Amino acid sequence: MLLPYFQNELIEAGCDEAGRGCLAGPVFAAAVIFPKDYTNKTLNDSKQIAEKMRYALRESIEKDAIAFAVAQISAEEIDRINILNASIKAMHLSLDQLNKKFQLIIVDGNKFKPYKNLPYQTIVKGDGKYLSIAAASILAKTYRDDFMTAAHNNYPQYDWLNNKGYGTLKHRQAMIAHGTTPLHRKSFHLKEQQLKIF
Repeated sequence: MLLPYFQNELIEAGCDEAGRGCLAGPVFAAAVIFPKDYTNKTLNDSKQIAEKMRYALRESIEKDAIAFAVAQISAEEIDRINILNASIKAMHLSLDQLNKKFQLIIVDGNKFKPYKNLPYQTIVKGDGKYLSIAAASILAKTYRDDFMTAAHNNYPQYDWLNNKGYGTLKHRQAMIAHGTTPLHRKSFHLKEQQLKIF
């Protein structure tokens, strides 16, 4: 079972992002604050949970959290400032929206930038260790999936309903056949080996 908090003295917010490795669509991030005594035996890293369960967990997270928020950075801005900076900016924007004061930030991964002079801790595979980070991964993932599912209606040839913007074979084939859309990250060039798909 995941741990309820990194430390017990300060009010902490957990952060994570979704969609960092996609060829299309925004990067999303979320921040979550849980009560100190919060437990949830089902909650885990979003990548380890089936889609239907992720959405069920989203309802629980939004009901149980003291505060939560979701933010996104567009493909256009990703191209302008790079995906790492965009991911961190999305996390900062999600923290901006929290309606509860917090004193510590715990972040999945090993890269972050200072936020309002608050202490922070990066945690590799934190979404599989701490409840608030796992919850942030669920929110970021499901809200991003919702965005890409809606975008699929405008660009069905790219199969975003199923691949959510990741570089699957069908998505790459469509990029070669139809070119890119305004939602594609122009700085994410297909590598030579990815072009050899036929």
